[in-house]
Amino acid sequence: MSFVSRNLVGLLRQRHLTICHPPKLLQTSVAPYADKPVDRAPVIEQKLDVSDSCKKRLREICTDKNFLRITVEGGGCSGFQYKFDLDTNRNEDDLEFGEEKAKVVIDTVSLEYCAGAMVDYHEELIRSGFRIISNPLAEQGCSCGASFALKMD
Repeated sequence: MSFVSRNLVGLLRQRHLTICHPPKLLQTSVAPYADKPVDRAPVIEQKLDVSDSCKKRLREICTDKNFLRITVEGGGCSGFQYKFDLDTNRNEDDLEFGEEKAKVVIDTVSLEYCAGAMVDYHEELIRSGFRIISNPLAEQGCSCGASFALKMD
């Protein structure tokens, strides 16, 4: 296994444990900082918002059977990248967002890396396509918007 793969797997495991198994606070009889509030990780709702431009474009290109699938994979300039595909097959761990003929589907593991974000469709002179904006779990992204780094606080 390469150095990058080992580190990526470690990051994924660490992030998965952080989301699925939050650390428990221990109480002791001697607490020098008992009067100070304890910082907790912000609670992020496990959902995706779908913009109006995304819904409009999906209604134009989708039939009753297909939908936009979003997957988060390791790679890209910043460590993780978004992958967008039109798909017709659903998996057991898929969650659906959007509306009829404008459906966005994402698996639960990928949702852990972009929960609370918005799926958007943008058009520019150079290119147009789907993108994730306002990801509360992303620390930074590359200039093309296809990849991101996770917040590690």
